[in-house]
Amino acid sequence: MNFDTPIREIKGIGEKTEKLMNKIGVYTAGDILLHYPREYRKFDSPVSISKAQLNTKVAVYATIATRPLLRRTARINIVIAQAKDETGRLELVWFRSEYIVNSLKPGEHYVFCGSIVKKNGKLQMDQPEVYTADEYKRKMASYQPVYAKTAGLTNNAIQKTVKTCLDSVDIQGDYLPEDIRERECLAEYNFALEQMHFPENTEKLIEARKRLVFDEFFMFILRMQIEKGEASRRKNPFGIKDDGFIDDMVKKLPYELTGAQHKCLKELKGDMASEYVMQRLIQGDVGSGKTIIAFLCMAWMSHLGYQSALMAPTEVLARQHKESFEDLKKILSIDFPVILLTGSMTAKEKRLAYEAMETEKNAMIIGTQALIQDKAGFSNLALVITDEQHRFGVKQRETLSLKGFNPHIAVMSATPIPRTLAIILYGDLDISVIDEVPAKRLPIKNCVVDESYRNTANNFVVKEVRNGHQVYVICPLVEESEGMEGKNVKDHSKELQKNLPSDIKVGMLHGKMKPKEKNAVMEAFARNDIQVLVSTTVVEVGVNVPNATVMVIENADRFGLAQLHQLRGRVGRGDAQSYCIMMNASDSKTAKKRLDILNRSNDGFAIASEDLKLRGPGDFFGIRQSGDFVFDIADIYQDADILKAASNEVTDLLKKDPSLKEESQRKLKYYLTHGYEKKYDNLNL
Repeated sequence: MNFDTPIREIKGIGEKTEKLMNKIGVYTAGDILLHYPREYRKFDSPVSISKAQLNTKVAVYATIATRPLLRRTARINIVIAQAKDETGRLELVWFRSEYIVNSLKPGEHYVFCGSIVKKNGKLQMDQPEVYTADEYKRKMASYQPVYAKTAGLTNNAIQKTVKTCLDSVDIQGDYLPEDIRERECLAEYNFALEQMHFPENTEKLIEARKRLVFDEFFMFILRMQIEKGEASRRKNPFGIKDDGFIDDMVKKLPYELTGAQHKCLKELKGDMASEYVMQRLIQGDVGSGKTIIAFLCMAWMSHLGYQSALMAPTEVLARQHKESFEDLKKILSIDFPVILLTGSMTAKEKRLAYEAMETEKNAMIIGTQALIQDKAGFSNLALVITDEQHRFGVKQRETLSLKGFNPHIAVMSATPIPRTLAIILYGDLDISVIDEVPAKRLPIKNCVVDESYRNTANNFVVKEVRNGHQVYVICPLVEESEGMEGKNVKDHSKELQKNLPSDIKVGMLHGKMKPKEKNAVMEAFARNDIQVLVSTTVVEVGVNVPNATVMVIENADRFGLAQLHQLRGRVGRGDAQSYCIMMNASDSKTAKKRLDILNRSNDGFAIASEDLKLRGPGDFFGIRQSGDFVFDIADIYQDADILKAASNEVTDLLKKDPSLKEESQRKLKYYLTHGYEKKYDNLNL
């Protein structure tokens, strides 16, 4: 068995399980080995029944008091057992688990793991995990992996498949050159894979993670550098000269641009009028005014007789860009064609858009990934801009730029990346930073509270809705997840709809919904048909809703601060005062210190930097700082030193062996084009 072996050929994988594995992106043995745990569960010491905290996953050591009873109903079979210890009694309930009746013996001691609730005056634990004392002792000595999964696919099934592949897949030695491993003190690949999935202890997990993080950075940078080659600085074919058009448009705007926006525009104009094709990254916080920069540059291209394209990550955002462009045209008294192209448009609408793209030689074209489909043809394309660009893969951006003849390229990002790291991640892109927010925007008022403030928070939400405003509520999970604690979108949206007044409409949004469903929800929120939107972090690139004034973030301690900073940037986009309420479910002093940083600063760079100072070398469980970057485990902030080391090693390697022809690089080249090909084709950078 090797990395390319189909998942169906692995022992224990039938047709049904194969389809479920495909849903989480697993098609081969290599895919399941690279499907790293999303976090680890540490088994805590058992507590007595009376000391068990309610509504929190706990372990209780107790005795089965009576033989379990099986109750058969028309819908479902239920097993009920009574457990006791010296401090109290606990009712245990299982659904569709008839085998429990014969597996638990009265008078025997077990450890039961689950969440305890109080029902009708009795303590109850639903669907508890059951261990003997010895089994649980072994569990306590190790970390248990928790994987991303889909409905019908259990964590145990993934664990079992990973174990089978670790035992059977022939990796044939390490592909990373030995001299690099020695210089960077990196573990051997087989060891790292095994310890990443089933760590023996914290030290070995940290060692394994360091190696695999290095690999992710190293492979991405290596591939980017090879593809870039020596031809990155292409000659400018357009002969553009600054004729003062943008300056005239800026004077007509009904508001003043910030100094940072003026500086960015000057850099963009200079690039597009220079000897070489522009390749520039525009960095700026959510709400810093990147969109007006994009519009002015695209309008300039139309004024000069060229086409331009803006690719957005969602259909709602693309439609919103079109509407704002049409409004700006009226304000500035210009009449250049604006064309929209998205995947959900009807066949007739798409055909008309394609025809317009062919005939309107100076159109501003806005769309989603539909812009890179084969049928989408451009004529005279001089400028390509990707908005919220971290959501697009390298190949997607390249495909769009190839629709024209060496067009200028600008990529926009709301992620506050330190310049040294941005230079590594974006190759030879020049960088513009918009580090000011428009003066009319009121600073967001923040507060960090615990569960005891729940009613106060709900009352505040009602008050803001009654004042005509709207609310975002962010949860870390889509649905209740095996082995993971935290609010989930599906249950919390039902809970809020029940607890808030009936005339307040609560909507739900998450990444597992179909694109059409997500678009419908976001459009309904934009129209104020939905007043409270319960969502995962997909709203980071959602619709612009100036009417939204409150952001409630559940389990805020589970998010990296840079991501929290971007999430709260979804509010405060109108004239009204806005608020961010961070619900902290952790008792950790460090978690409180981290969240307090957001109260003291609105500077994304400063927030990310301060967050890192509070972290130790093993503090990477459950927190991803750079949520926008879809590396599997690497984090550009937390792992900045590893990123720099990987970049240096790539530079040295390509200086010595630009084509990776040497024998020592043979395996590395194979894995670069096989094991990592699919992974990095669409890496969101």
